[in-house]
Amino acid sequence: MKNIQRTLVLGCSLVALAGCGADEIVSPGTSGDIIINNPSPTPTPTPTPGQPGGGTVTPASGCPTINSTGGLTDAGTIDGPTGEYRVCQLPAVFDADDTLSYVPGLLYAMNGRVDVGSDQGFSSTGTDVTLGVEPGVIIYAATGRSFIVVNRGNAIEADGTADAPIIWTSRDNVLGLSDDDSDQQWGGVVLLGRAPTSDCSTGVFNTDANPNANPQCEQLVEGTTISTIFGGADDSDSSGSMTFNQIRFSGFALAPGDELQALTTGAIGSGTTLDNIMSFNSSDDGIEFFGGTVNMRNVAVVGASDDSIDADTGTQGALQNVVVAQRPGNGDSIIELDSPPDDFSTDARPQTVLAVVNFTFIQNSGDDQVVRARGGSRIRLANGVIQAEGTPCVRIDQPETLAAAPTFNSVIGDCSASTPLRATDGAVLADLEAIYNAASANNTVDTDVTFTDPFFFDAGAAPTFDVPGLSSFFVAADYIGALESAADDRFVGWTCDSSILDFGSGSACTSLPIRTGES
Repeated sequence: MKNIQRTLVLGCSLVALAGCGADEIVSPGTSGDIIINNPSPTPTPTPTPGQPGGGTVTPASGCPTINSTGGLTDAGTIDGPTGEYRVCQLPAVFDADDTLSYVPGLLYAMNGRVDVGSDQGFSSTGTDVTLGVEPGVIIYAATGRSFIVVNRGNAIEADGTADAPIIWTSRDNVLGLSDDDSDQQWGGVVLLGRAPTSDCSTGVFNTDANPNANPQCEQLVEGTTISTIFGGADDSDSSGSMTFNQIRFSGFALAPGDELQALTTGAIGSGTTLDNIMSFNSSDDGIEFFGGTVNMRNVAVVGASDDSIDADTGTQGALQNVVVAQRPGNGDSIIELDSPPDDFSTDARPQTVLAVVNFTFIQNSGDDQVVRARGGSRIRLANGVIQAEGTPCVRIDQPETLAAAPTFNSVIGDCSASTPLRATDGAVLADLEAIYNAASANNTVDTDVTFTDPFFFDAGAAPTFDVPGLSSFFVAADYIGALESAADDRFVGWTCDSSILDFGSGSACTSLPIRTGES
């Protein structure tokens, strides 16, 4: 068994590593030290007020006062196409309860790794430090090696609104230098908690035969000065709340299995609220879950470079109303599912279970499959539509994954005509076909899927599945796809628009929104 630690050294060359002092993060699930060579920062353009690129926003007069040691640092101003902004740099550590207030003409900046609190331990209870973020706040990464970590036993309360979402983005986005194919411009958002995981740093895993083989199964996420750990025994643990958030141009695709993505969770519990979350152009995965209990409603993943939704190491996941659209010719599977890390025994527990219902998947990459499950994990799909662009809709690897009893109900697929379903690594295709094509399952693989703008699919009288039977988190929804009707506006306003997928929000992902009072 190898030590399951992945250290990402951000912002340094291999030659200069010894003296660079860069931040590091261990992305859970594999091993090996990975070095990232970031390009030199792009010079700040000088727009002319009143001309294209000059903008209308004027900078706030100064930075608010916060409680954490060191406070906010006034880093001057930054100019972009929408105007000039005051820049208030976040402290390296939030060590007291704080709130980032919305102030017209003000942006908050991360200059490297930012921690919310410090690790509170496997068996701790309650919350030590809470970071609040008000609706309309924009936080950007001043450097490519920037990311934020909400440590175990701490919380974030970042609740935007449909009209004023919270935006996490890159410096290039502020400067107007990002386009619809840009990605990998900063790290991402990392939430860690005290729920169970099957990914134990000691290499000793719990199993059905020996459920107490490791009574303190936890995993490490390390920085240069702070050891950060996730995992615990509290299924209902809370890492706070994130609602109406956009995470743009994030993620690092380093090597197979080594990444940061827009949103990474490590053993968060069911007490955590994650609703109305958009990942846009994340390099590597759009969102990835490591263990824990993850419940999400109204999820948009657009333009991910690798898998759009990735879950493993014991995740108990339930996602409802999900739309995923890939960039043309870019991306891997829309869902990738593992149970333990893919190089360990498939009997590690907890077993990964991911249920996704009321979904719309638009596969543009031409990859080998839309949905892939392996490692003894259990995939459960219902009331969804797949536009597969000639690729297989579902792939199951290994007999253990078929034995985990995947379920597919009321899934309408426009799949590969020759290979709509795949079974590999010892899994028997006939067994998968028997599950997917069962008359009572009401699935198809050969429906011509055509969307009404933006991405509504009219399923007509197709039967639907009673999704609350899959998870108590799900609400009854007797329609197929992410939208109930062409008039359903659940994704409008808090998302951003691009050539990849236009939500009709009227705000481009390549630009910052201008709020009332800023112009």
